[in-house]
Amino acid sequence: MSVFFIGFGVSLSLILAIGAQNAFVLRQGLQRQHVGLVVSLCAITDALLIGVGVSGANWLTSEGGWVQTLLLYGGAAFLFFYGAKSFYAAWVSSSALKASGEVVQSWQAAALTCLAVTWLNPHMYLDTVVLVGSISAKYPGDGLVFWLGAAVASATFFVSLGYGARLLAPLFVNPRAWQVLDGFVGCVMWLIAASLLFGH
Repeated sequence: MSVFFIGFGVSLSLILAIGAQNAFVLRQGLQRQHVGLVVSLCAITDALLIGVGVSGANWLTSEGGWVQTLLLYGGAAFLFFYGAKSFYAAWVSSSALKASGEVVQSWQAAALTCLAVTWLNPHMYLDTVVLVGSISAKYPGDGLVFWLGAAVASATFFVSLGYGARLLAPLFVNPRAWQVLDGFVGCVMWLIAASLLFGH
C-alpha cells in the first residue's frame, strides 16, 4: 500500500505543475465545454505513458545495478530542477488564467486541442516516462502497484480540475493563487528528491 501512495504522490506532485495541459483542462471546466471528454483523454494518456515508463524502468534495472543508480540520481536531479523552476515561477509570475472571450468549441475541436497540448508537449514525456519511470525503479517487483497509484492520482486530479473548475474560477483570477500553487509544487518536488537520495 505504501508503494501505491508513493506512486500517487509522485504523479500528483508532477501533474500539479502549471502547464498548457492543465490550463486547457481548467479553461474547459470554467467554460463547461466537453469536460468529460477532455478529462478522459488526459487521464488515459497519462496512464499509458506512465505504464511505458514504469515497465521500461523495471526492464532496464534488471540489466544491472548501475542503471538503477543512474535512474535514481537522474530522477532526483530532475526533480530538484523542476522544483527550482516552480520556485522561480512563484517568485516572478504575475499572470492569471483568463477563460473569458473563448468561442464555443465542437467536441472534435476540443479533443484535437487536448491531444495537441498533451502529445506535443515534451514535458509530458519527461514527467511520465522518464521521471515517474525512474522513481518507480526504486521499487522493483512493485511496478504494477506504483503504476496504479500514479494513474489513479492522474485521473483524480483531472476529474477534480475539470469538474471543480467553477469553484476555482474566482480564486485563479488572482495571480497570487498561481504563485502559491507553484511554491507548493516546488516544496513537494524537493521533498521527493530528498527521499530518493536519503531513503524512504
